[in-house]
Amino acid sequence: MSSTEPTHATEAHAPGARGPEGTIPLAVPNIGELERRYVLEAVESGFVSSVGPFVSEFERRFADRVGATHAIACASGTAAIHVGLLLLGVGRDDDVVCSDFTFVGSVNPIAYCGARPVLVDSETATWNLDPALLAAELDRRAVAGEAQPKVVEIVHVLGQPADMEPLIDACDRHGIPVLEDAAESLGASWSTGRYAGRHTGTVGRIGCFSFNGNKIATTGGGGMIVTDDDDLAARARHLTTQAKVPDVGYLHDEVGYNYRLTNLAAGLGLAQLERLEEFVDAKHHIAARYDAAFADLPLVLPPRVEGLDATYWLYSVLVPEGDGRGRDDFLAHLHARGVGARALWRPLHAQPPFLGAPVLGGAVGEGLFGRGLSLPCATDLTRSDQDRVIEAVRSFFA
Repeated sequence: MSSTEPTHATEAHAPGARGPEGTIPLAVPNIGELERRYVLEAVESGFVSSVGPFVSEFERRFADRVGATHAIACASGTAAIHVGLLLLGVGRDDDVVCSDFTFVGSVNPIAYCGARPVLVDSETATWNLDPALLAAELDRRAVAGEAQPKVVEIVHVLGQPADMEPLIDACDRHGIPVLEDAAESLGASWSTGRYAGRHTGTVGRIGCFSFNGNKIATTGGGGMIVTDDDDLAARARHLTTQAKVPDVGYLHDEVGYNYRLTNLAAGLGLAQLERLEEFVDAKHHIAARYDAAFADLPLVLPPRVEGLDATYWLYSVLVPEGDGRGRDDFLAHLHARGVGARALWRPLHAQPPFLGAPVLGGAVGEGLFGRGLSLPCATDLTRSDQDRVIEAVRSFFA
């Protein structure tokens, strides 16, 4: 990069560059010279749509990085989940279990399939789907002779791996496949237990990732399906390419989807993938600084569970209960000081499209929403901006 060209850190964090009056943004992409070079190569190659060398190379390198046999690039993480559910046979009137506390993109694809979400509350240790609630529901259905869910979708929320051993055990007892929504957890893994050394997204039958602009690595918008199953991978490629029969002119043997990633986006994604360790290290460094700076405050800090190695996609905290001030007061305080904090998601059982969905528990997710917010943690967040965030947080409790 030439000395006259502004760095991304300068562009993203200069006063007034993002947000009003120099607000420090929550999470922005970290784009450098490598990304520019690969995207320009894609443009100059003439392959700018959903076919091209960057697509296949991005898929190959991504599969290698997470330890999967196959990776199929998609137009979005939501598209990846939609196709993943179809691959596992989800159809009209089926039940699909999903985390209640997650972004709506996790559950919308269930509705796309004509299926019904069954929403399960979080556990307090990881903020992910509660294994005890899941096991109790599956066992109850078995005893009552009720149909089991077609799929259990497990979300690794905010970059924190779920406690997969009891979740997988509960599903295996009843023969239910698992789809992992790893949209927020690229770079996260397990370091102890049965899945030590495994990356999120590679334990279930299918894993799905997102490369939205605020993710740890971005393609501008995109997703990835990973699986070790040859047949599922072949069908994923078929469905995401309008179900076009190879080597036969314009024959489509079923309803397919225009879900393929473009070569331009894959060029950006490949460059980001080559820098992934840099990004993960930056997330860990920021999380460690924040943890140390807030250790004496009455905040609940992000989960840290031995053997569950998070990436801290969004560094999120919970305000204390019962001190007369709540999350909205904290947000207003931070916003007034130019810190682009954001509230956590409203649980899905309280979202208008899913008000009638069955929900198991709900109090933990409601507490996460009512008390939780995320702090700026972009991978190129400067030390001076980290200091601004720390000072703003600490001043609320002064």
